[in-house]
Amino acid sequence: MIKQRHLSLRDQTSQEAKLMDSKDIIEKFEGSMIQHGSYNDRIYLIKLAPEAPSTTPCNLVDLAIKNNYSKIFAKVPECHSALFLARGFKEEARIPGFYDGKIAAVFLGFYLNVERAAEPDLVKMNKILKTALEKQVAKSKCHLSGDTTLRICNKADAITIADLYNTVFQSYPFPIDDPAYIINTMKSNIDYFGIETSGRLVAVSSAEMDKQSCNAEMTDFATLPEYRGKGFAQCLLLQMENAMKNKGIKTAYTIARAMSAGMNITFSKAGYQFGGRLKNNTNISGNIESMNVWYKNLTE
Repeated sequence: MIKQRHLSLRDQTSQEAKLMDSKDIIEKFEGSMIQHGSYNDRIYLIKLAPEAPSTTPCNLVDLAIKNNYSKIFAKVPECHSALFLARGFKEEARIPGFYDGKIAAVFLGFYLNVERAAEPDLVKMNKILKTALEKQVAKSKCHLSGDTTLRICNKADAITIADLYNTVFQSYPFPIDDPAYIINTMKSNIDYFGIETSGRLVAVSSAEMDKQSCNAEMTDFATLPEYRGKGFAQCLLLQMENAMKNKGIKTAYTIARAMSAGMNITFSKAGYQFGGRLKNNTNISGNIESMNVWYKNLTE
């Protein structure tokens, strides 16, 4: 039985989630936690309750039909995946050792129309993935100049972080352009990391920890356009890994845009393994995009 974890802001009640303007709501569904709405045009099963009824997969499909959503995206422990597969869900990705370094997480997709399942950019995405995988032979490096520093961010940085995200992303599945959201997540289980050049915050990222399950999502990477090409994402990731190891995190992972060569290469060069692709999954940078899953065992 999988232990319940402390809920992060991303897993809060629907009353709080409804305050996240223009983003999908997060609420309980038969004891499990889901996110759903027209913003991502999907249902996302964030956390399956250990006591969830066997009818949950069917009832999720019913909810999607009722709301005219085009996809259901479910993240479940491997031991519970058979129920979803029997209902017509398809495995799209998996992360070994996701739960306490022992049990794999399976990422499943269910499509309610053919358009959502189609990937017109498949050739380009496969080319990007091939290039990223070829970079695994290279060792991850970090070089910062004398006037550039890397540090953990604090509440005083919230406005600057939100402004940076607002500059970089046309859209994002969570309200990271809201300083209040940044502060609230800092109080729960998300650590933000930043790179400063001449006293200006020019790149940020975050590590969202599930401390009970001992995993962390390395996410929310953003660099101001004029500072790209300097390897800042690689430096942030290396620092985040060290910080997570010190906090007892066993598995690190990310869900990166399949069309972003830079981010896929960054994780591949850092020794992450490719876990699969989530088709047309996330509203990010102005479009619904496919996402690549990468993971790494931090205990090795």
